[in-house]
Amino acid sequence: MKLDRFIPFVVAAAALVYAPTLAQTTKPGAAGSTQKPAAAAKGAVRTVDIVGTEQMKYDVTTIAAKRNEQLRIRLTSKGTMPKIAMAHNVVVLKLGTNQPKFIADGAQSRETDFIPPAMKDQVIAKTALAGAGETVEVTFKVPGAAGSYPFVCTFPGHFQAGMRGTLAVK
Repeated sequence: MKLDRFIPFVVAAAALVYAPTLAQTTKPGAAGSTQKPAAAAKGAVRTVDIVGTEQMKYDVTTIAAKRNEQLRIRLTSKGTMPKIAMAHNVVVLKLGTNQPKFIADGAQSRETDFIPPAMKDQVIAKTALAGAGETVEVTFKVPGAAGSYPFVCTFPGHFQAGMRGTLAVK
């Protein structure tokens, strides 16, 4: 068989294997990148995958979202350190939340994943803390008001190191 007859079949098979589903967007590879909304069936949950590293950074720092869409944030923690020393979460906060105060007030609240009990009403959505090799997720309805909603890691020192991002609601 001639190779020029075989190549179109290989290309078509590869396209089927690597095509993303409608319910998921592909994860960008560069740090500080943006996840944009993908076309999905009405009422479907869109998944955004984020990786947290021992360098205390998210690989996605901006998530574009549509008002009132169903969104799942799935966080995977990469590294080797024990969970007690290094863990990550994603906490989406309401507009206008004083982020430094939120982080400072939660620093002694390990039992609530470092979310200050007196400010829990400022949380829109949150994952549990994930240690090395663990994956956690949260599914929620994006707020109906447009704006730049902050998301942060509440593990002590991570916010200060730059582990934060924005849920950009249009």
